[in-house]
Amino acid sequence: MKLKPKAKVFIGIVVLLVVILGGLGVYAVFFKPQEKQEEESIPVVKEKQLQILDLNSKSRPVAVMINNLAAARPYHSGLQDAYLVYEIIVEGGITRLMAVYKDANVDKIGSIRSARHYFLDYALENDAIFVHWGFSDQASNDIKTLSIDNIDGLYYGNTYFWRDDALNVSLEHKAFTNTEKINEAINKFGYRNTTKKDPLISYSVDEIDMASMEGATLANNVSIKYSSSVTTSYEYDAESKTYKRSVNGQPHTDYITKEQYTAKNIITYQVNNTTISGDTKGRQNIDNIGSGEGYFISNGYAVPITWEKKSRSNKTIYKYKNGAEININDGNTYIQIQPVGQTLSIS
Repeated sequence: MKLKPKAKVFIGIVVLLVVILGGLGVYAVFFKPQEKQEEESIPVVKEKQLQILDLNSKSRPVAVMINNLAAARPYHSGLQDAYLVYEIIVEGGITRLMAVYKDANVDKIGSIRSARHYFLDYALENDAIFVHWGFSDQASNDIKTLSIDNIDGLYYGNTYFWRDDALNVSLEHKAFTNTEKINEAINKFGYRNTTKKDPLISYSVDEIDMASMEGATLANNVSIKYSSSVTTSYEYDAESKTYKRSVNGQPHTDYITKEQYTAKNIITYQVNNTTISGDTKGRQNIDNIGSGEGYFISNGYAVPITWEKKSRSNKTIYKYKNGAEININDGNTYIQIQPVGQTLSIS
């Protein structure tokens, strides 16, 4: 039978469609899955993020004066949540702590005591709002002169602080606050809540190879004597890569969690301290404006460093002996400013 021209065209179109569709099917079977498989085989590499601080955050830090008298120490709360803690001598051979928080949510911080003027220098270098309960005469004058944004329990104890009357200690050891109340006070007083400064020290997201650094020595045990009343010590825990903190040979623990406080990094150096002339309480001055030498301690090693602070508000600059500014491991840091002439032991 002879096909008509129109039939021939129709059959040709059908054959062409079959060929095209068949080709697409072959391509889908043999080529597409392979491309998909190749795409899926490419590993997704996530960028490492710093854990101790959000470097993109402009939240202003808060610095809280912490009572470190022996009677109050068992009730310390919330110090592990601070990314930075300073320990400095005060009158009577005792020490006080200043815990610095940023973007933290802490239910209980304390116990809180009065300000000493040289702690203001370290609040300033961190651009921190200063939280305290009372003050020395020198600190009171400096808070006004230096226009320190501060929250004082002496005036606002019933609003932004509380006394924990369940504790079997004297009234002055019962003062506490939390980050929620601190933030309420910041908003109420209209304080600037964004920071003008970068973090005090640079951080490394990767573990620093401390052992290969110039002058590195083993630092499994660190003992820092402040006076006949206070010796702060640290024992390295290789499993967690942190230092367990003790005071006068006793583990320094959190009252809420019951866990021993730890530090990832320790910076220790010495400055002169003298009793303020005419101060009947024996309060101190410290020579912290200047420069000197010390140690950066982390991951089981101590490395010699230098420090320099040019003014009360200027950051303390820490450098390796080769002149490069230090960077520290991702984790919390204790800065131990020890009196000159006291014993420092690193082994």
